[in-house]
Amino acid sequence: MKKVMTVDDSITVRKVLCETLSAAGYDVIEAVNGRDAISKLEAQPVDVLVTDLNMPELDGVGLIRHVRGVAGNRFLPIIMLTSETQPEKRQEGKDAGASGWITKPFKPAQLLTVMRMICPSI
Repeated sequence: MKKVMTVDDSITVRKVLCETLSAAGYDVIEAVNGRDAISKLEAQPVDVLVTDLNMPELDGVGLIRHVRGVAGNRFLPIIMLTSETQPEKRQEGKDAGASGWITKPFKPAQLLTVMRMICPSI
């Protein structure tokens, strides 16, 4: 079973992500912000990372930069999930190393389609 970490400060969004991904056969690990995610990633590697952009303590771009700086994470699929729609925000995420981008609100089927695109082995 593939492990996915979801990182979002909204409990509602985390719940939808967890339910959607678990129902599709993924093992889901939840984190409440970038710092929490880094702590959990050190203890348990994942196959895919799904992160919000705007979060307290450490935002999604900071998290992605940190993850990309860790040996072995160069090709880890990372999906940015955010309500931000500005092209410069999308470019900032891409420059940091995001593999894909989903705008909130999202449909569960849309999330699963992107997951299969960026990590076909799942």
